[in-house]
This record gives sequence, structure tokens and C-alpha cells, in this order.
Amino acid sequence: MTQTAHLDELREPVASDNQRLLVIGGLLMIASGMLFGDVFAMFVLHPNNARIGEAMYAASQLIPVGDADGILAEFMAIGGFLENRGTKVDTHSHIIHMGFIALLLAILQPWVALSDTARRRTAWLFVVSAMLMPPAIFAIYYVGLSFSPFEHIGWASILADLFGALLSLAVFIYFWGIWRYARGDADAAAEPAYLGRGNTASRALLVGGLLLLVIGYLYGAGYAALKETSVAPTEVDILKSIVTNAAASDQAALGADFSAFGEYQMYRAINRAVHTHINEMGILLLLMSFVQAFVHYADTTRLRWARCAVASGFALPAGIMLEIPYGIVGSVIADLAGFMMIVCLMAMLFGLLRHMGGTDMNAGGAA
Repeated sequence: MTQTAHLDELREPVASDNQRLLVIGGLLMIASGMLFGDVFAMFVLHPNNARIGEAMYAASQLIPVGDADGILAEFMAIGGFLENRGTKVDTHSHIIHMGFIALLLAILQPWVALSDTARRRTAWLFVVSAMLMPPAIFAIYYVGLSFSPFEHIGWASILADLFGALLSLAVFIYFWGIWRYARGDADAAAEPAYLGRGNTASRALLVGGLLLLVIGYLYGAGYAALKETSVAPTEVDILKSIVTNAAASDQAALGADFSAFGEYQMYRAINRAVHTHINEMGILLLLMSFVQAFVHYADTTRLRWARCAVASGFALPAGIMLEIPYGIVGSVIADLAGFMMIVCLMAMLFGLLRHMGGTDMNAGGAA
């Protein structure tokens, strides 16, 4: 690692090429992952839930007549719906989480005791693998086992695992560089200047992110405690009741069972989504707080975008929670909040690009 690059990275988190690649790639991955999540929620998640309920009801109607083949076909259809939903959820979460890791790796670059070339190549390895893994996960449902040399693993799964391994390799290389730095293989560095260059926008994002994380942990702990102490019927209890009442052809009781099952699934899915999204928004706001000094806008404009991001971070999980009493209204609020967060991220990325352009222009003029 050259001394010049090292000193530049101590001054700002977008000084070197590898930092810029990780920051730009990370922000684009987070924004695209959130956009995918909005589309997925509207056009896949809710229709899929309805199809699963319809298939389960159709299977229950075949129990009294003992149509084992028909019941098996319905449950195979349910398995397909679950796989479709699962691969979309995994695609959505992996894009966003890879973006988080990219931003974190950019911030950690001053402590990576490797050559500039090694760090740049590792950054490319991480970003390219992180962008290719989610499409491979997305394709698992559609490719299946077609032309696969293995009995239970398709080509899409193989590629997803390969890109995951490459991501792990890239992170391991950076950790090795950090370990070398800790052993003293690089010149001792002072604390990066950008960690102490706070402004109002940085503080707004930092406080908002910390509040969201605290709320997320408390929400998760409260939900877990409530679930452990609840005397309400579990999922297994409801399914047993469905089978029993279906065998007895008790349509009234069966209808009540399916209503209870749908309600159970809704509460569980919404509570998990609320908990996850609170924590994700908190982490995102914290990471973005570190680069606000280098978002090239006027102070008032930068603060306006930071406040918009904080408001969107709180509104997104709140909208998901409102789906319980208000249904589609809560979904609309959550989708709008997610879209506004995407707009905020793109505005901040544009500000970072303006800063990079100005820095490069000044460097060129000085040369």
C-alpha cells in the first residue's frame, strides 16, 4: 500500500479507486435491492400467499374422499409457490446486504495493509460477485434442475454458491490485510479524518440509525417473548385442526381453521418483516452518516436529504406494521417510503460523484 494512497484514504472514504468502486457499487446494490423489494411485494408476495391458501383449501377438500394423488399434487404446487417466494426474498435481501458490506469495506480501507493493486482487484472481485449472485438466486426457481449434472442442485444454485465463495474470498483477503495492519506490517495510521468531520446531516443520520437499531432490538426481543408466553394455537395446532375437520367434512370449522391459519401467517410474516426492516434501515443510516461530509451539496440541501432518509427509514417498517389493521393502505405507505429511500440514496450518490469530480479536477489542475 503506497503512502500517498494511504494518506488520501485517511482524509476521505472516496479517495482511492477501490474505495470509490465499493461505495458506488454498494449504494447501487442497496437501491436496486430496495426497488426489487417494492416490485416483489406488489406483484409476487401477496398473489403467492393467496395461491398457497387456495391450494391448501383445495387439498383439504380432497381429504374426505381419500384422493392421495390430488392432495400430493396440491402440496407440490404449494412447494413451488414457497420456492418462488423464497428465492425472491433471498434475492432482495442478498442485494441489500452485499451493498451494506461494500460500504463497510470502503470505510475500512485505511486499515487494509495490502498493495493498491491487490485492494483494487479485490474490490472488483467483491462488487462483480455481489452483483452476479442475486440474479443467480433469482433464477433458481425458473432454471430448476434442467441440464444439471447433479440430482438435487441446479445450475443456478451452483452459480449462486460459486459467487458466494468468491465473495467470501474477497472478504477474507481484506480481513487478511486488516490482520497484517494490526500486526504492524503497515505504517501506523491516525484516526481517519472523516470519522471526526461531523455535520448536521451526519448527526441526523447517526442518531436516526442508532434509534432504529435500538427499536429493532427491543421489537425483536418483545416479539420473541410474546411468542414464547402466548397461549394462542401454534401453526402445528392449526394444521392438525384443518386435517381433522377436513376428514370430518365439517366445512364451518374448516373455514374457521383457514381463517386462523391465514391470520397466523400474516402476523408472523409482518412481525418478522418489521423487525428485519427496522434493523436494515438503521444500519443503512449509520453507514451513510460516515460519508455526508463528502456529499457535494449546500449544507441545507444535504441536511434535507438526510432528514428525508431518516423519515423514510422510520416510515418503511411503520407502513409494514400498519398492514395488520389497514391492509393495502399500510402496504402503500411502506412502498412509498421504500421508494423515497431509493431517491435519497441516489441523491447522495450524485452528491458523492460531484465531490469525486471536483477532487479529480483540482488534482489535475494542481498537476
